[in-house]
Formats: sequence, C-alpha cells, structure tokens
Amino acid sequence: MKANNKNTSRQPLPSQTEGAGGGSSSSLARLDKWLWAARIFKTRTLAAAACKKGQVSVGGAQMKPSRMVKVGDVVDVRKPPVTYSFRIKQAIERRVGAKLIPDILENVTAPEQYELLEMNRISGFIDRARGTGRPTKKDRRALDDFSAEAADTPIFFADFEFDLDDDEDE
Repeated sequence: MKANNKNTSRQPLPSQTEGAGGGSSSSLARLDKWLWAARIFKTRTLAAAACKKGQVSVGGAQMKPSRMVKVGDVVDVRKPPVTYSFRIKQAIERRVGAKLIPDILENVTAPEQYELLEMNRISGFIDRARGTGRPTKKDRRALDDFSAEAADTPIFFADFEFDLDDDEDE
C-alpha cells in the first residue's frame, strides 16, 4: 500500500498539463527527449544512442543528446538506408499520443529518400545485411526463385534475337 501512495502523491506541474505536449510553454527541448516524445525513436535511450553515433543532425551539424532544439529547427535522422527530415512545430519533452504527432512535427523528408527505401525493399536479398545469419528455408527458396528468373533473362547482346538488317529493307 505504501508503494502505491508514493506514486499517487505526485502532482503534475502546471506546465506539464497544458497543451498537447505538456511543455508547450517553453520553446526549447532536449534533442533526445524531443526525438522520443515525437515517436521517432521507441525509447529515449535509443534516441540518445543515435545522437552519440552521429545519426542525428540539426541544420546539417551532428548534435549531442543534450542539445536544446527550438521550434522551426529541421532535424535529420539517419536510419539506413534513408535520412528522414522533420521540422519541429512544438518543442516537447513529454511523450504524446500518436494522433497528436502532426501538431508536434512536420515531415519534410525528400521523396528521393522514400524511393531509396522502396528500392531497398524490392531488392530484398541482393544486399543481405552482415551478421543476420544464414537465410531461413523460406528466404532461400525466394532467393532461388529470384536467381532462376534472373537466369532466364538474356544477359549478353548475342542472346537477343534482333534483325539488325531492318534499315536496309527500307
């Protein structure tokens, strides 16, 4: 019982109960907290680790997790093979519901990045990630089917059946 009383006695701060993001009264937020609150990373630890690895940049410069970001900043997050770009609409440090995300950020990722993602998805087994282990039986069968289709397509110019003398007939 005493453990439950400890949690219920905590009252939220007035700034935490206002608006969609809780911290809407301040215009600054820690980068790692904003990435977590905006649901770009599942945990704040993952957000901080990405910042430390240099996968997160603000205005083209790599930032530490403790860097304060403000409304209007463009945050680039590199999740290979794509670099996502987000413009900050609200600087929040408390996680909000998924329906409120459009109020928090604006996705300004270039369409070329999504094309890159689609190409990577289609290529499938061409570039198998290192360390993923052996393919499963299903993966191997799909790879064999893909290889068989590729073997049926002509590779050399001599394999094509062209009539190159068409220009002389006219």
